Amino acid sequence: MAGVYGKGKGGKGGGKKNSSGRGLRDLTVKVKTARGRRSSSTRWLQRQLNDPYVARAKAEGMRGRAAYKIMELDDKYRFLLNGARVVDLGCAPGGWAQVTVPRINALGEKSGKSVGTYLGVDLQEVEPLAGARFEVLDFMEDDADVVVKEWLGGKADVVMSDMAAASSGHKQTDHLRIIALCEAAAYFAFDVLEEGGTFVAKVLAGGAEGELQKILKQKFTKVMYMKPPSSRSDSSEKFVVATGFRG
Repeated sequence: MAGVYGKGKGGKGGGKKNSSGRGLRDLTVKVKTARGRRSSSTRWLQRQLNDPYVARAKAEGMRGRAAYKIMELDDKYRFLLNGARVVDLGCAPGGWAQVTVPRINALGEKSGKSVGTYLGVDLQEVEPLAGARFEVLDFMEDDADVVVKEWLGGKADVVMSDMAAASSGHKQTDHLRIIALCEAAAYFAFDVLEEGGTFVAKVLAGGAEGELQKILKQKFTKVMYMKPPSSRSDSSEKFVVATGFRG
């Protein structure tokens, strides 16, 4: 496979003035570069400490800020329906599962509504979550689609992915890797999706996604792109939402 997959790590602040005009203390957390820590690690840590979505995730008990991405995507496109069978590729640490389980009624808490199924697969074990099934599996392995359909008890209504290839530190290389990973996820979706199903995946803007878009337009009735509000403004990530799988 092209690289390790799974959910990624997951504002600028400025001085404010009160009504008297007196400057208030700048609450932006500054992180000094410690001995042995690379400057890139320091920047990441400072960004994490000042990220409102990181703070929100912690306050609301979410497993990562990425949970808000799938929340915002579903709020717009409405693919996590009651009774849906959902496969989440690269599901660690489980933030997308926290959003998906109640929306598809995986726990059967919505009276009179169909009960959904959530299946998350990853290369690493994931902490259990009520209503979710997590399995260790490389979706690129031969017959992985057969195994997934056995676990689901049939085909999926939604295949989604927030996977990212392991970073090389070279922007163009990383872009090509994540597009290749997204293409692999798309071909997996073709094998497991029910007719009319939905494919959701992270991509990076930059030009190499043209071939992927061409493939998806052949297989789905609608192919849309969205950058969720919770995606960092300095990130080139966006998400493709392909609906109406032609089978």
